[in-house]
Parts: sequence; C-alpha cells; structure tokens
Amino acid sequence: MSLTLDPTQPAGPWLGLSTVEAASRLRAEGFNELPATERRTPLRIVIEVLKEPMLALLLGAGAIYLLLGDLREAIILIIFATVSVLITVIQESRTEHVLEALRDLTSPRALVIRDGARIRIAGREVVRGDLVVLAEGDRVPADALLRDGQDFQADESLLTGESVPVRKVADQLLAVDAAQRPGGENHPYVFSGSLVVRGAGIAEVFATGSRSEIGKIGQTLRALEIQPPRLQAEVRRIVRVFASVGAVVSALVVLLYGFLRGGWLDAVLAGIAVGMSMLPEEFPVVLTVFMAMGAWRISRARVLTRRAAAIETLGSATVLCTDKTGTLTQNRMAIAEMRLRNGEIFRPQDLVDAPIPEPFASIIELGIRASAVDPHDPMEKAFHELGKRRRTETANAPAQARTPVRTYGLRPDLLAMSNAWATPGPGATFIVATKGAPETIADLCHLGADERASVTEAVNAMADQGMRVLGIAHCTFSGPWPDSQRDFALQYVGLVGLADPLRPGVPEAVAQCRSAGIRIVMITGDYPATARAIAGQAGLDTQHVLIGSDLKSLSEAALAERVKTTTVFARIMPDQKLRIVEALKANGDVVAMTGDGVNDAPSLKAADIGVAMGGRGTDVAREASSIVLLDDDFGSIVKAVILGRRIYDNLRKATVFIIAVHIPIAGLALLPLLLGFPLLLGPMHIAFLEMVIDPVCSLVFEAEREEDDIMRRPPREPGEPLLSRPLLVWGLLQGGCTLLLISGLFFLAYGRDMPEAEVRALTFFALVFSIVSLVLVNRAYSSSIVKALVRRNVILGFVLAGVAVMLVATLQWPLARELFHFGPLHAADLMVAAATGIGVLVLLESVKRLRHSMRIRSDRLGGTVVSSENT
Repeated sequence: MSLTLDPTQPAGPWLGLSTVEAASRLRAEGFNELPATERRTPLRIVIEVLKEPMLALLLGAGAIYLLLGDLREAIILIIFATVSVLITVIQESRTEHVLEALRDLTSPRALVIRDGARIRIAGREVVRGDLVVLAEGDRVPADALLRDGQDFQADESLLTGESVPVRKVADQLLAVDAAQRPGGENHPYVFSGSLVVRGAGIAEVFATGSRSEIGKIGQTLRALEIQPPRLQAEVRRIVRVFASVGAVVSALVVLLYGFLRGGWLDAVLAGIAVGMSMLPEEFPVVLTVFMAMGAWRISRARVLTRRAAAIETLGSATVLCTDKTGTLTQNRMAIAEMRLRNGEIFRPQDLVDAPIPEPFASIIELGIRASAVDPHDPMEKAFHELGKRRRTETANAPAQARTPVRTYGLRPDLLAMSNAWATPGPGATFIVATKGAPETIADLCHLGADERASVTEAVNAMADQGMRVLGIAHCTFSGPWPDSQRDFALQYVGLVGLADPLRPGVPEAVAQCRSAGIRIVMITGDYPATARAIAGQAGLDTQHVLIGSDLKSLSEAALAERVKTTTVFARIMPDQKLRIVEALKANGDVVAMTGDGVNDAPSLKAADIGVAMGGRGTDVAREASSIVLLDDDFGSIVKAVILGRRIYDNLRKATVFIIAVHIPIAGLALLPLLLGFPLLLGPMHIAFLEMVIDPVCSLVFEAEREEDDIMRRPPREPGEPLLSRPLLVWGLLQGGCTLLLISGLFFLAYGRDMPEAEVRALTFFALVFSIVSLVLVNRAYSSSIVKALVRRNVILGFVLAGVAVMLVATLQWPLARELFHFGPLHAADLMVAAATGIGVLVLLESVKRLRHSMRIRSDRLGGTVVSSENT
C-alpha cells in the first residue's frame, strides 16, 4: 500500500475516522493528555505551612515578644518565620510541575487521516481509532497499532530505558493486545512519547491520555505519597518535648512565685522568662539554616537540590538504585570493537587520537555508506560520528556527494539494509554497502559452515560484553537493479560491535559508595547480557541477576527477600522499578534512586531520595526527583553523600550545643526564684541570648568541615534518632557543669556583697564566655581543643568578633546598660568572668577525653568499631 507522507496528497485506501465521529469520541473520552492535577495554590500551601508546629512556635514566640514590647526581637523572629514560609512555598510549588511536564511531552502535533484526507492537528485532539501517519523524526502522539510500515524503528528509551531502537512490524489484521508493553523486537505496537528513528508508517490509535503507557506512569505519580523527611519528623518530636516541658515548668514558676512572694504580675513575668529560656525556637531556625546552606554548598558542585532535606537523607542512604542508560552510561551508541574476517580486532577507544588502520577504516566507510545520510538511528549516528572524527571520505563529503543512487531497506524477513553508490569515472559501476544482523549477512554472503561457526563465536563473545553486533558486507555492481538484496554477490568484510559507553568516573564513584557502606543496585530495561556487562565495567557484583519476567511472578514477600542479595535487575518495566524500590524500603533500607527517563519518574518519586540527571534527563524525571545532577556526573552523588553526612554530624553537634546552653540559661532564670534571690535574668536577657548569640553560634556548626572518617563508616541505622541517649547525656552533662561553675560564681559574688546590678552583669558575662566555650567543645566529637582551634572555620572568627562587640556595647553604651540593668564591671571582674568560661572549657575537654579513652578501651575489649559520630 502507498505510504506517501506529503499531507497535501490523498490518503490512498485509508479513510480514517470521520470528523463527526472524531468529535464524538473526543467529547466522550476526553483530550489526549494527562488529567490536570488539583494544583495547590500558593495560598493553600501557606495555610498548610502555618499548621506546622515548628513554625507555630516561631510565631508564638514572636507574639510573646510583641506583648512584652520587645519590638526588635519580635521582628527578627517574624523575619525567620517569613523566610521559612517562603522557602517552603517555593519548593512545594516547584514539585507541582511534575505532571505539567509529562502533559507537555504527551501532546505533540500529529498528522492524522480523517474523511480520507491527511490533516495536521494538535496531539491533544487525537482520539481512539484515529489513523496517525508517522515518519522519521516524529514523536508518537498516542499508543497505536502499526497497520502499515516500511523499515519502521522507534526509540522507546523514555519508557523502557533501552538506548537501542526497536524494530516494528505492521499487521493489518491483528487485534489490540492489552498486555502488550513497550520494548522488544518485531511487535506492531507503538507508544505515546516514543520517537520514530527510521522508516514510515500508518498506525491506528487504541489508547490516549491516561489510558496510554505514559499516561499510566502519570497516574502512578499522582497516586504516590511523598513521606515527610525523617529528620524533620525527628526535630518536630524534640520540639514538642521541649515545648511541653517548658510549658509545665513555666506554669509551676508562676504558681510558685505567686504563692511564695505575692505579686502575680511579677509571677507572670517570671514565668514568661523561664518559659522563654526553655522554648526551643532555635531548632526550626537551625534546621532551616542547615538545609538552605547545604543546598547552596552542593550547588557549587553542580547539584541542584529541589528539596533541601533530601541532602541530609542522602547522607543516610543504605541502597543506591541506578538506572543504566543515561546514568551509568552516556545514552548514546559508540563503536566499541571491530573484527575483520581474519579475526583481527581493533578497539577505537584504545587509540583515541591515532588514525584507524586501513582495513578497519574500510569497515567504518562501508558502515557509513550503508546508513542513512542524516541518521536518527543511534547506531548509524555512531558510524557517522567516528567517521567525522577520523575524517573518513563519505562522512566528511559535501551533502550532494553523500546521496546513494539506490536503497534497499530493512524488512522483517531480511534484517539487512543496502545502499548503492556510483563510482567515479566512466561506466555505470556501483559500490553496494550492506549492514545488518550477523546471521543475515552470513546468509547474503553464502559463508561456509566453518566460517559461519567462526562468525557466531565472535558475535557471542562481543554480545557477552554488552555489545550490539552488526555484520558488514560489500560488492561492486553494474546493473540492472535486482528486487532483493539477495541477488547481490556480497562479500563478507567483518563485524562491528556497538555499545553505550560507561560514563567517566563511574567505577571510582561506585567504589567510594561501597567503601561508605552503600549498596549499589542497577535497574535497567535492557537485556541481561548487556546489563551484566555494564555492571561489571562499573565495578558492581554481577553474581545475582533478576529479570523482569521472573520478578513478575514473585510475591511482595518473595521480592523483598530477593532484593537483599540481587544487584542487577534486567528487562524491568516502570511498574516493576517501583516494586523494587518499595521492596527495598519495606526491608528498612533508605533508598536513593537515580534516573533520567519518563519510565524512572514513579520510582524517583517513591524513593527516599530521587536523583535525576539534569543534562540528558527528561523534565518529568527532574520534576519527580529531590536532587538533580546538572552535569550528569555520577560522581557528584558521592559529593552529595559526603555533604549529607556532614550536615547530619553538624546538626547533631548543634543539637547537643542547644541542649547544653539551655540548661545554664534556664537554671539561672529559675535558681534565684527558688532560693529567694532577686531575679537574675529577665525576658530581655534571655531574648538577647537566644535570639542573637545562640542561633549565630549554631551557624558555626553548619560551617564545620566533615570528620576524617566520614566515608569510612557505614550509613547510620534508619531508625536511629537525631538525639541518641549518649548524646543527650553528653549535652545534659555539659549544661550541668556549666551551670555549676556559673552558679558558684553567682553565689560567691553575692557572698561578697556585690551590688545586684553588678552581680547580674558579672554572671551574664560569665554565661556568654561559657557559651563560647560550649561552641569550642562541640566542634568535634573526639579531637582535642588544639585540633579544633587549628581547624579552619571562618564563621567562628566572625562569631567571636561579634560576641566581643556586643559585650563591649552592653558595658559602654549607657542605653544598653540601662536596658539590661547592668552595673559597672572592672577589669578584675571581666577576668573572673573569662576565667569561668575557661574553666568550663578545661573541665569539659577533660571529660570528653576521658569518655573517648574509655570508649576506645571498651571497643578493644569487645572487638567492635564505633564511629566517631556516636562518641
């Protein structure tokens, strides 16, 4: 049947739907696009964010400051809250774009036959039953059954992950098989979103919109619920505990003060002061700062963070699931090996800049001549690219000199194609270049049994290395033109092996992940032999391979057991990728998933951390992910893991510091009340400490460098709390020792009859010096104070300078001195306050060294190894 592709020409015997019937089906079944999601407006997102308990605490504290008349402190706190809301709204709004990107992909323009004529319509207007005319370079607008075709091949990598196009065969009588899925050779089905790379055809649409294969992926994305980050949930729990304890203690203070001393207004003020001293508003601020700064730091390594908490989660990943095509490999075909008829082998990558030896240069030349002039097929592109790089005759010739005089296309019954080229000089002599399946080339060249066996052995050896193998043949011809390629006297030249090359740096990145205790799992739609070969090159264990047909028969429990040991999954469909990720998560693993195709989007979204490739990746994959590698460098994942572990370590340090610093602040607010002394710290002092010094000091921990063993320790247990019992005890011990020393100074000052205002100033300065000491103590888990001071931290210098300026201002500026109710301090008083801070530093460093030595001794006796993060 005729397959003329000019839309102005008649459609031949094809009539297609009538305009009336098409309009009726469009009304009944809807547009050929994914249904619009219920997009959350920015206002709706703001309302959801305002319900967060951490943000409610921030705004509540701001309201308290407003009631107290402390406008500056209230404004600072409200600014923190506003920034937190804006960041969340921006991030949540961006995640709403995932289905929009998918809808754009599924709605190209389409050439259809209606009422016997060819018309061009919007892809969203294609309906079930439409006859779609497809040509090389077209995007398929809907799932369809190929009714007529010539040498038809489609690139379905967006749906299957396979980088090599699949051949399609037309069937005018076949009924639609609902179980048919993308991938596989010699099927009559074409799928929405795939690209026609060779040939032309007419296909009958049988599924549009959400009923298509790409639409089912969209439906899966809509159904998936993203779990809130574990760290965020953990911080919420800590905040709730602190807030509850603070509320109880504040109520008791009000009652105690009111009944023992009278004056209920003073009692309320005292309760507010104690409540503020225990209110953990630093936690949400610190978490926001750590995540925002972490996103900025990782962006310098060309990694975009779409959800900031994902960086920290990546630091705890136990399994990294990676796609093959476009992730471990470059998603392009390249000539990896050539073999001559005599068995001689040449690999172009072994001699990148050297010229190709003449016999192998002839193979490249023939491969180019047997390909399309401007190819879409990745394998034909590989011949042209190598030819241009090595300056072969045909690849670099002018366009007018690169047109064959006769072409024989690929057919289902003859898997080879030939182009005939005119030779220079007198006479009608032509060169015929042929390439195709090795067994077909062997038949066309009439090879003997022994040579066929030799070719088969070579093909198997190349296929075991993950290559797609083509046979090359040629002949001279003078006419007349035969009907079939079988009538040429072809001579066998050799074999060409093509492969999707591994990305540079992948083996090194895999090795680093494994040293950090992260298991690498490869999930691909490609064939087992190719998957095993690429996995071996990347440094993965290839002992256990599970293919999609076997996985399909496994129950959820059986699959959960298999994923514990399986490293390579081959011939996997999108829904099976999702099952694998969910099985790993069911085993308690923290799963990171990398990918770049539409078929990866559901598993990217379902994983704890989705990592998309930004350069070659689709918009759908990027929008469904948490992290995007802008330079497609698999090694950037290692940088993200290091940063994630560093963030968690430093967040723990900051958390211990916050707990430690709250104890002396709360103690000094509560102790005078219990012992009958005048109140030492009021709301202004506590606001100054918590809203200026405490958050600023916490920034020091965000800037801390990673511990030396950060990539030599296994990932932390998924259920391990942010604040473990040993760290909680360590924080309480630090705070208790600090309170003990400062309280001693407080009682000593009162015992010497120092005026109340001077006692307050002396104790406050001692508290500030002690807070600085707590910062220094918590900079490292186990290293000495000397190493901690030598280790570079620019923020620490700014913090120390800022603290010094603020202390001088409170002494020298009369307005500040009056606001804080401070009396004058002499040089000797300042030295005593500084000595108290130094005493805190020396005492806690001694305790830390003792704890570290005891743990080392315990580990040696028990034969265990404990990472520094738990010491």
